[in-house]
Amino acid sequence: MTAYPKSVRIVEVGPRDGLQNEKSTVSVETRVKFIDMLSATGLKTIEAGAFVSPKWVPQMADTDKVYAAINKKSGVAYPVLVPNEKGMEAAVAAGVKEIAVFAAASESFSKRNINCSIEESLERFAPVMKTAQQHGIKVRGYVSCVLGCPYEGEISPAAAAKVAKDLRDMGCYEISLGDTIGTGTPLKTRAMLQAVKKDIPAAALAVHFHDTYGQALANILVALEEGVAVVDSAASGLGGCPYAKGASGNVATEDVLYMLDGMGIATGVDIAKVVAAGRFIAETLGRASASKAAQALAAKS
Repeated sequence: MTAYPKSVRIVEVGPRDGLQNEKSTVSVETRVKFIDMLSATGLKTIEAGAFVSPKWVPQMADTDKVYAAINKKSGVAYPVLVPNEKGMEAAVAAGVKEIAVFAAASESFSKRNINCSIEESLERFAPVMKTAQQHGIKVRGYVSCVLGCPYEGEISPAAAAKVAKDLRDMGCYEISLGDTIGTGTPLKTRAMLQAVKKDIPAAALAVHFHDTYGQALANILVALEEGVAVVDSAASGLGGCPYAKGASGNVATEDVLYMLDGMGIATGVDIAKVVAAGRFIAETLGRASASKAAQALAAKS
C-alpha cells in the first residue's frame, strides 16, 4: 500500500502565473476581487502578482496596488515574483513578506526567456537573496522546464536537480519544480523527483504541472508517492507558456482538490468556493473554466 501524505498544501498561482500569460490585461479591481475570493476558500498560499517590467509583462502592472488593496487574511501567504534587484526594491517598498525567484533547467529556455544563461540568472539572485535576508522575507525558488523544453526537448533529471540544488543552497526554503510546457509523464516525473531528492528532502519540494497533454494529475499522483506534499495549481486552469506553442494552462486547482478529497488527503480548502472564484475569473476573461471538476459540478447543480 502506497503511503500518501496525510495533508497537502495547495499553492494557488492563478493571480500571477495564470493571469500573466493572458492576452488581455485584467484590472486592479478584478485582480483584488479574485484574490479576496481565493482567500476565503481556506488556501494558505496565494501568489498575488509579480514585480516585473510592465513593458514586458503588462498583465502584472500595478502589483503594488493589488498587494496594498487585497484583504490579507491571517495565516495566508501572498508571495510575489521578483526577477531582479529592481523588483526586489519594489517588493520591499510594498511590504511583501514572501517572494519567489525563478530559474530554468534549460539553457535555451533561460536565454530566450530572460536573456541570460542559467548561471547568470542565479548570479542575479545573489543580491535579491541578501536583501530578502536583511528584511526577513521568505524566498521560494522556481525551476522551469524540469521535464521538457520547447527548444531542447527532453531535459535530463540531472539538469533539473542541479538548478534546484543551487536555489536551495542560495537560501530558498522551498523549490517548486515546473513542467512548464506540460510534456512530462509519470515515469519521467518519478525519475526527475528521485534525482532532485538526492540533495533536497521531499519536505522542501513542490510540483508545478501544466496540463498540455492531460498528464498533470497523473504526474501529481507520482509526486505524492514520492513524498511531495505541496502542489501549485491555478483556479479555472488559468495560464500557459508564451514561449511554447500549444502549451495549455496550469493544472486546475478544482481538479487537484477533487482528486485529493477523493483520496482522503486533507487540504483545508473548500472546493465549492474555489469553483466560484474560478467561474468569476473565467467569466471576466470571457470563456468557460478549463477545470473538468468545475464543469462537472456546475452540470450537477
